[in-house]
Amino acid sequence: MNVLLIGNGGREHAIAYKLSESKSLKKLYIIPGNPGTASCGENVNLKTDKDIILSFCKDKNIDLVVIGPEQPLVDGLSDFLLENGFKVFGPSAKASQIEGDKVFSKNLMKKYKIPTAAFEVFKREEKAKAEEYIRNSKFPLVLKAYGLAAGKGVLICNNFKEAVNGLKLIFEENAFGDAGEKIVIEEFMQGEEASVFAITDGNDFITLPAAQDHKRIYDNDEGKNTGGMGSYAPAPVITEELQKEINDTVILPTLKAMEAEGCKFSGCLYCGLMITTEGPKVVEFNCRFGDPEAQVVLPILQGDFLKLLISAAEGKLDKSQYKYENKSAVCVVAASAGYPDLYKKGYEITGLEKKLNNIIVFQAGTKSEGDKIVTSGGRVLGITAVCDENNIPKCKIMAYEAIKNINFEGMQFRSDISDKALKHLK
Repeated sequence: MNVLLIGNGGREHAIAYKLSESKSLKKLYIIPGNPGTASCGENVNLKTDKDIILSFCKDKNIDLVVIGPEQPLVDGLSDFLLENGFKVFGPSAKASQIEGDKVFSKNLMKKYKIPTAAFEVFKREEKAKAEEYIRNSKFPLVLKAYGLAAGKGVLICNNFKEAVNGLKLIFEENAFGDAGEKIVIEEFMQGEEASVFAITDGNDFITLPAAQDHKRIYDNDEGKNTGGMGSYAPAPVITEELQKEINDTVILPTLKAMEAEGCKFSGCLYCGLMITTEGPKVVEFNCRFGDPEAQVVLPILQGDFLKLLISAAEGKLDKSQYKYENKSAVCVVAASAGYPDLYKKGYEITGLEKKLNNIIVFQAGTKSEGDKIVTSGGRVLGITAVCDENNIPKCKIMAYEAIKNINFEGMQFRSDISDKALKHLK
């Protein structure tokens, strides 16, 4: 098969890496890709304009388009290509509302009794009303910009002052742009977070090994929210029994709810979950693979990943193409100094040429300049260690040993990725 992958981040490098292993693959193109994806297929420096992509698909006889990031999904690229006769792994614009519009998502959960935090919604012009609601709320509480904000549109507020400042940031200072036209204010859920990917054709689904992301910039979950500073899989907080409960109370009801609302979901449904004392509750849904969770989940899968994705795209999920047997992975993100706030770009990255067994360096915020690879984003690399056994502590040691070989000016990373797993492994 000829496959086109859309995107240029660490998640897309992980998808490209997994697709390149498939015996069903003839040729993999990545638009626009990054220096890392170039080792998995052919990068094509084109804009993700719908007509340009369609023309490329026709020219190269593309059998499947895999859309990595959320923005083109929300913008309707999947619908456009489907209407023109191409198979796509990735939901329609209507179905992508599950990520693109948190108000839609929360109302869906409320209507269909899918467990989530209690919430209220306020528009920009209702700032005074929102402030009054906060005054009468318990703390901590959570403010969420309703639209896409690159994983950063969430503020956890510990007191009234922080919450009011959060309202000001979103509504007056326009910190998240149009994504902050409305906000969801919800109760803060206590528990441990986990991420579960469901690959689905809209009816049937399989779940991949659960992962855990580390959102805060600093160790011990301190500092600002980021797009994710590292991850590991499988997350031992999700037992076999708990996974069954998640399937029955979250994933299946959500797929049925989406179909009932006229927006059947086909692709990867990302379930961000909080494991509370009352059971699993939904923190958020995404309409694509998570980043950096894809960097640990995809390398530990067995089976033909391409055949799995095309079977979902064709509406007849082939579960025989998926297998997981006792592997594990830890990914540590190396980020630019200043991230998630302002940061400088263009620093040379050294050490990428050193190849180590069971280490994959997924590139995210990178670009080529002559014969050098330089930084071009906030999250630059995802250094991933993969074990042929379920041994998170061993993976952690391997990942941190590997990161010692890599350097760029101002490189920062957390030192505690995967430590939460250890309390479950005693």
